Amino acid sequence: MKGALWAKRSVNLIVSRYGTAEEPPPPEEAQLTPDPRIVEARIEIPMGSRNKYEVDEKTGRIKLDRVLYSSVYYSAEYGFVEDTRYLDGDPLDILVFTSAPTFPGCYVDCRIIGGMDMIDGGKPDVKILAVNEGDPRYDHVNTLDDLPPHYLQELQNFFLTYKTLQNKKTEVGDFFGVDTACRIIDASFERFAAEKTQQP
Repeated sequence: MKGALWAKRSVNLIVSRYGTAEEPPPPEEAQLTPDPRIVEARIEIPMGSRNKYEVDEKTGRIKLDRVLYSSVYYSAEYGFVEDTRYLDGDPLDILVFTSAPTFPGCYVDCRIIGGMDMIDGGKPDVKILAVNEGDPRYDHVNTLDDLPPHYLQELQNFFLTYKTLQNKKTEVGDFFGVDTACRIIDASFERFAAEKTQQP
């Protein structure tokens, strides 16, 4: 009797999910997920660094802007996505988790996993979060939920406090998922393209 009840329950689940009482799809079809979004990041600041390097958008030259005033360091690779423009007027910022630092100016293919809202100097300054596509240690990471929670806590604490000794205020908001991150990236590409078409 138990076997009959189990079978009936299984059919009901199939009808509920697929709208049919036919055989369920094979496992590889049932477990399909969207292709990950890969973008190319240009790294300005390697993980573990206290030096705030910046790439000049016009010349491509890399210059040391400052050494962080506080005794903190970047816990992930920090850079931007080229040919983008965010609401603050700068290229879209991106942080890339990886197991070893690269170098200023390095290009890294990275997989988008989400992002973090932030306000810096009164302006929106969102951070896109990604993992190094070429690092097998992060092969299992596709969303923020796949990261150790402490990684995200470190990130929030860093951006909340790293300008304190400069007497500058930053505000850190909530994390958001892959879909929202991809929409922000697409909008930033579109904003940059529109800006270029308006130039004489």
